[in-house]
Amino acid sequence: MNMGLSIKQIEKVSKALGDSNRLKILYYLSGMGGCGECSALQEVIDLAQPSISHHVKILVESGLIEGEKEGRNYTYTLNSGALNEYLDALRKLEGKLEGIKEPVK
Repeated sequence: MNMGLSIKQIEKVSKALGDSNRLKILYYLSGMGGCGECSALQEVIDLAQPSISHHVKILVESGLIEGEKEGRNYTYTLNSGALNEYLDALRKLEGKLEGIKEPVK
């Protein structure tokens, strides 16, 4: 039985989504049918390889993408299940906030 994401997991995904370069990586993978090679990411975002690796690491640690080594290359795949769990957690939060009439200060 899935209990949903913990607050820490929600925070990790939120931080991962809070950077335009990481969003570009996710959009690229999505446009490639959910899977793409690391070597192609340099064409997608204009950053040095160490910076790209840093962004990919954050996405992997958040669970939004999964990496697989094939020879000397890495292929990354979107983890749609993790994204759906994150969206479900936000929907649950939205449902709880609907009952609050005054803004939280």
